[in-house]
Amino acid sequence: MLIQPGTLLQYDWYKSWEGRESLLSILHRNMHHRKLFGLLEEPLLPVQFSSSDVQYKIFVSGRSGVGKTSALAKLSGNEVPTMHSETPGIQTQVVYWPAKLVQTNKIVMFRLHFWDAGDAALKKFDHILPACKENADAVVFHFSFTDRGSFEDLPRHMARIVSPSDNTCKLVLGTKYDQLAHSDVTHQELREFEQQYKIPVLKIANIANYEQSELQTEVHEVAPVLNTLCEYLWRRDQVAAGVLQTERQTDEQRHSDEDQMVLYF
Repeated sequence: MLIQPGTLLQYDWYKSWEGRESLLSILHRNMHHRKLFGLLEEPLLPVQFSSSDVQYKIFVSGRSGVGKTSALAKLSGNEVPTMHSETPGIQTQVVYWPAKLVQTNKIVMFRLHFWDAGDAALKKFDHILPACKENADAVVFHFSFTDRGSFEDLPRHMARIVSPSDNTCKLVLGTKYDQLAHSDVTHQELREFEQQYKIPVLKIANIANYEQSELQTEVHEVAPVLNTLCEYLWRRDQVAAGVLQTERQTDEQRHSDEDQMVLYF
């Protein structure tokens, strides 16, 4: 189900004074780069901010060469590799992202544990795909704007990785958006894909933008992707808890209300 950006999370909150103060917990003191956290480390928000923590496992999926590892490096604040190399086995990365809820104005620190596996390793070892999928809260499918085949392969690839009954968030991330002039995929095709599969398509540049100030670059470039990922994960949990309705439940409720109005008149 597609949701309007900013429905559950305040997308521009990180630009506010409160948001910038919260971001200090994941940025180095000079605010040039984000801190890198290990599996047993976590950021500390300023004491004046009340917050809660949630954690999720995200499987990064896509065929070889589309830029999964580079995109993950960008999202996590690591140096983006300039040369392609196949990911050996499984590599994991923890990304923290603070966000503020629309309804309650509460700050939530999202702990996103990304799992990245090389395509060759997935094909060679049978245990890697089940390990990546086990208890995964979301799967982010990747394609490259400069590789039309990777975009056309998405439906088949999604069907191989997840089933319609899986209670996992499904998102698509288009890489190498910095090479839009050489794109083999149009914006119209992206919109049609979203409408057909009800899955959001996000975009990311696989190079660091060194022309702008570090905070403008580091945070502003990844914020749309991280906010959207967190919002869909949060919505899934709210639906599971019965706080929000699924699209089917919403449609059934609307039809029921319409039937009642007909009977009334």
